[in-house]
Amino acid sequence: MITDPTLARINQGVQLHHHQGQRETARDLFAQIWDEIGAERGDPLHVCVLAHAMADVQDDVHQELIWDQRALAAADLLSDTRVAEAGVTLPVAGLYPSLHLNLAECYRKLGDLSRAREYLQRAQAGIGALGDDEYARLIKDGLDQVAQKLASE
Repeated sequence: MITDPTLARINQGVQLHHHQGQRETARDLFAQIWDEIGAERGDPLHVCVLAHAMADVQDDVHQELIWDQRALAAADLLSDTRVAEAGVTLPVAGLYPSLHLNLAECYRKLGDLSRAREYLQRAQAGIGALGDDEYARLIKDGLDQVAQKLASE
């Protein structure tokens, strides 16, 4: 269970976007939190999760890519201890398949198919860090979808 109040607020924005269709409201909340945490100078866990969520509410794929890159860079600074302290049940390694999946899809949309395939392979290589739950199935389904799109391009 998430115990970190900043992560809980980020989750509110995710809920606004994914479950209530309020993309702009979520983006505004994420921008406010981004300023509050000190942007990229903030706690890497907050930066990673927030940038990952912020990427999903971008209208421009170039901006989406920038946010996804920020999320990945912040993940590289995380430890399993910090993640566990926040109540996140995944180890740091469990964050990478989703981060790599999002980058693969961005590069695919931008027409950089070699980079898209590279990140798809990274995501596939890291999938073992996930359990066998709803989240893992969501990521695996996303990997399958991107792989199919890349196979037809």
